[in-house]
Amino acid sequence: MITSLQSSSFTVKVDSLGAQLSSLALDGREYLWQGDPKWWPRRAPILFPIVGSLRGGQAVSEAGPCRMGRHGLARNLEHTILRQSTDSVLYELVSSAETLRQYPYPFRLQMCYRILKPGTLETRFSVTNTGTLPLPFVVGGHPAFQVPVGQASGEAFTDYSLHFSQEMTCSSPMLAETDGLLDFSRRVPVLNHAAVLPLRHSLFDHDALVLEKVPDRTVTLRGGKSGYGVRLDFADFAYLGIWSPAGEAPFVALEPWTGCSTATDEDDCLAHKRGMRLLPVGETAEYAFTITVL
Repeated sequence: MITSLQSSSFTVKVDSLGAQLSSLALDGREYLWQGDPKWWPRRAPILFPIVGSLRGGQAVSEAGPCRMGRHGLARNLEHTILRQSTDSVLYELVSSAETLRQYPYPFRLQMCYRILKPGTLETRFSVTNTGTLPLPFVVGGHPAFQVPVGQASGEAFTDYSLHFSQEMTCSSPMLAETDGLLDFSRRVPVLNHAAVLPLRHSLFDHDALVLEKVPDRTVTLRGGKSGYGVRLDFADFAYLGIWSPAGEAPFVALEPWTGCSTATDEDDCLAHKRGMRLLPVGETAEYAFTITVL
């Protein structure tokens, strides 16, 4: 079921299947990728309780074996609406026999989408451990944005750039083609004493870029001609994934993550993955990021 939120000329739509953002528009201009299966059928899935892949799709844990596909299970399940208003909606996903077969931990995941002001949307994850063991998990967002934004005439993918708040020198671990694991010993240069990363499709020849220690945990996607774009603020998230499919896909995903895909230097214990949080019994953890359309 699609739920619509609105504030002035800013409209947001969210799908209860996966609690996935499905539209983000200002003055009739659509900013969110609309899910063309030619490139990628999704739009902005939520990632829980893993980001990326497990080695062989499996891991061991204190509660038993975990068997999950890429990015976990929450994005593929129907979420229940707990409440909604003109400018916010709250979803809930509770562990079930289906989730426990994949991830043997009881949990409650709530997703809140809230318009803070016209043009700015907050996405908030709330994870509660309803079981009897510490809950290992990470969360992440995966919003993808049209490039050019709103199919702006006269603009191309290469007219857009990513802008950071400070100059930085950074590289990205490579993603293994065979198993989707990150290899932190093999890296791709991304920036060298620069604050602007011009977009080009060849950036993604090795799949996603994974950045750590992004200054002020903020990034802006902006068109050099139109000025259209989005700013992502992700103070609660240690990693930023940047992704577009190989080829000439007309979008880029900006992905805040608290953890990342299993790495080649890690074992197969779920609790040992980078960024994994072990949430005590009965406790709740919250993480939020905002998208501001420009």
